[in-house]
Amino acid sequence: MTEKNSTEDSGLQETFLSHLFELRDRVIKAALAIIVVFVCLVYWAPDIFYFFSQPLLDSLPAGGKMIVTDVTGSFFVPMKVTMLVTFMIALPVVIYQLWAFIAPGLYQHERKLVIPLVISSYSLFVFGMAFAYFLVFPTVFNFMASYNAPLGAEMSTDIDKYLSFAMNTFLAFGITFEVPVVVVVLVRMGIVPLAKLREIRPYVIVGAFVISAIATPPDVLSQLLLAIPMTLLYELGLFIARFYVPKVKDEAAADQSTSASA
Repeated sequence: MTEKNSTEDSGLQETFLSHLFELRDRVIKAALAIIVVFVCLVYWAPDIFYFFSQPLLDSLPAGGKMIVTDVTGSFFVPMKVTMLVTFMIALPVVIYQLWAFIAPGLYQHERKLVIPLVISSYSLFVFGMAFAYFLVFPTVFNFMASYNAPLGAEMSTDIDKYLSFAMNTFLAFGITFEVPVVVVVLVRMGIVPLAKLREIRPYVIVGAFVISAIATPPDVLSQLLLAIPMTLLYELGLFIARFYVPKVKDEAAADQSTSASA
């Protein structure tokens, strides 16, 4: 009996170590992808930052410039922006390595769901950032610049503060554009019925305006630019979720067949 237990413990230990080694290899591959992309982009870091700050520069009065108040800001801020771009470019590789690690432990119907969810999540997050950059930034900066003219104040923003504002805005809109994915997952996993999500629609709309008031600058226009897309994306999620309502019997049969074949 003791020999059998020791054999089982040895087998479990070997399995754990094999998973640990595989995780290490996946993390190394993901890190290498990030490093390679960063090395390829770092030479153009000033140009990347210039493109990154273009919405604000276009809103400044003639001759207006951004300023640097930190001694190392002119070096580290472009590096941070380049790292952000690097991560967004390398993210598909990072997600693939994560997927390759967890896929063997998933059922067949879960694998079919994960791939489109990952692709849609990444795409929607990028769309959210693009929406913020091309529409929200110019709108907000022009609005704020119009307030400076009557005051006779010169609008000169520190590059580090601009980076902080942009990162927070990107994060807010990137997460906002994930609303359809969240709705589909809640319905598909049976966590919340589709009928219940439709029922709480008025509360979601109110919540969207509350979140936009917290996450955006204190002006009505920028709040609307976040609250309205959030509401529309929730409706889009409800529409798509109709096709992902779980069929318990079919999934149970699929899982049993998978377990039997294993």
